[in-house]
Amino acid sequence: MSAQPATAPRATLRQTLAHLPREARDTLFLLAVIAWVIAPQAQWLPVWTSLLVAGILLWRSWLAWYSRPLPSRWITSGLIAPVAFGATIFSYGTFVGREAGVTLVVTLLALKTLELRARRDALVIFFLGFFTMVSSFFSSQSLLTAAAMLVGLLGMLTALVNAHMPVGRPPLLQSFRTAFTMTLLGAPIMAALFMLFPRMAPLWGVPSEQTVGGSGLSGSMKVGSIAELALNEAVAFRLRFDNPTQELPPPSTMYFRGPVLAGFDGREWRAEPFREDSAWAARAGLPANLQVQGPALRYEVTLEPQRRPWLMVLEATPQAPELPGNPTYMTQDLQWMAARPIMDVVRYRAESYPEFRHGPTTAARQLREFVALPPGFNPRTLALAAQMRADPALANGDTAALVSAALNRLRTGGYSYTLEPGVYGEHTADEFWFDRKEGFCEHIASAFVVLMRAMDVPARIVTGYQGGAINPVDGYWTVRQSDAHAWAEVWMPERGWVRVDPTGAVAPGRVGAFERLAAPRGAFASAMGTMIGVSTLQQLRAAWEAVNNRWNQWVLNYTQNRQMDLLKKLGFESPSWQDLTTILGGLLGVAALGAAGWSWWERSQHDPWLRLLARTRKRLASAGLPLPDHLPPRTMAQKVLAHWSQSATNPGHAPQSTPAQPIQPIADWLLRLEQVRYAAHPAAQLSALRREFNALPWPAARKGP
Repeated sequence: MSAQPATAPRATLRQTLAHLPREARDTLFLLAVIAWVIAPQAQWLPVWTSLLVAGILLWRSWLAWYSRPLPSRWITSGLIAPVAFGATIFSYGTFVGREAGVTLVVTLLALKTLELRARRDALVIFFLGFFTMVSSFFSSQSLLTAAAMLVGLLGMLTALVNAHMPVGRPPLLQSFRTAFTMTLLGAPIMAALFMLFPRMAPLWGVPSEQTVGGSGLSGSMKVGSIAELALNEAVAFRLRFDNPTQELPPPSTMYFRGPVLAGFDGREWRAEPFREDSAWAARAGLPANLQVQGPALRYEVTLEPQRRPWLMVLEATPQAPELPGNPTYMTQDLQWMAARPIMDVVRYRAESYPEFRHGPTTAARQLREFVALPPGFNPRTLALAAQMRADPALANGDTAALVSAALNRLRTGGYSYTLEPGVYGEHTADEFWFDRKEGFCEHIASAFVVLMRAMDVPARIVTGYQGGAINPVDGYWTVRQSDAHAWAEVWMPERGWVRVDPTGAVAPGRVGAFERLAAPRGAFASAMGTMIGVSTLQQLRAAWEAVNNRWNQWVLNYTQNRQMDLLKKLGFESPSWQDLTTILGGLLGVAALGAAGWSWWERSQHDPWLRLLARTRKRLASAGLPLPDHLPPRTMAQKVLAHWSQSATNPGHAPQSTPAQPIQPIADWLLRLEQVRYAAHPAAQLSALRREFNALPWPAARKGP
């Protein structure tokens, strides 16, 4: 029976990479860096861009792995590029603009990897890569994005250094050390520029063409939409009260006002009506008539980007929030708006009064718009309203009594608060009151307002956030997207608009104790909770959010005012732009002098052995023995002995500088200099030879002819 041949062990990935040509390995490293730089933008780019870029990078990696030739320029320039340009035009309608420009740059960066034939092509890729890194901050300036781009910067610098060191092809680790050193040396200059360069609107602060699509509240509410936000644990905004020891208002009054919705088509609520008439046009003249009383709460808000213009403040805020560079105004519905959408993390101050009244105190024609209902919807709710109005106890039409009766029905009618009430049909209010009897806050608020309007009571929906939690690490009050809420406002004579939260009648814990419905955890989250523990995960999240909040406060919100405060701490009484320019110029001048000194010192330290050999060659040339630069010390010693020995035996041909002393010590010194070149630790021996240099019996320098 013949023996089976032994199967050769499969090579590992590391062994396979080691056997690849060096050029292929460098190309794969560069492609990996490019993929890393582009990856954070995948969520903002069109789907076709991400697929095209991924396909090109994988194709280019396959070509490098198997040492295949690059595609012809006709394929890249004549086929792929026109398709990419056409898709960009199809997606945005133009090449001009932030989103279209970033899409085009990312596509060009990927396409350029198919033309990586010379160093010139590599330099173009590096420049496009650096620009792509900067463009990542157009969409997100989070701490994670900054950390990812720092890693990308080190990778890109490593590839750039490696491209300029073709001789000997040093390992990538050596190029990385050089790139890391360059980054460390540039860090102080970067910090000085960040602290002192005059603050202005950052490049990524240009207005976006797309002002919708951000996570959070919107200007309309389809019944069931806020329940989707309850699954989103992202931070909406943070608060820090000026006086942490001040008694905060009761949890049931911690409402952050957002869009006010009055128009209803049977399924969706909007800030504007679904028809145009004179009644709605007249509503613009309905005054806010805000009256506040009691102590004020002063606080600072750090608002996350939302691509919408509304500002989140506690009810009610009579004075405009201090938002630098973006004017603010208040609508007649008490909603504070910014002139431009909030595209970046912003920080502003506000002053709110938990005790307030607003709206007209007497009946006005404009209030009729708030009792309008679309015809043909929710017939059973209309019948319920008529039945309640016919009740003798409610026959006098007192609004407070009608509201109390509706809330009592919610408390005692078997209604429940849930994230998964199912899909509602055409008559949403009827289904809630009579069929399902369960829903999220917008189901409850919508059904309540429809019932109020059916009883001829002006009512509307207010969306925003309610509650939040204090981060135990940094003490900030954190409000998440899961805290999104919808409540109602009912108009009462002599009182104006009065907040009524019907969700509190169904689930008092949702409003009073900040009890939130938790979304079902997936398998990964359940496993993590089992291995680490829920409390530990919560502590880790609190710590991470505190760090991210510090990034927002000290980096993203480093404004001109904080620059001036820094100059005041440095001793400037009335700091100005000129002071900033003077300090920055002085620091840059010192940095330039330091760099020049470092360059001179480094040049002087460059290979001290070669410098000592050149010094020896110069001394011998001055004595009448010029030697070529390529001669090693051993050959130079032989030349020295031959030259002066001939001069001693043939005086007729002796130069004017024929030495009287023996020349052998110089030859011996040259031989020892050659030995030092190959010594394990040459520094000490080289220092000794340098000291002996001046003591050698050098021949006298030749004089002129």
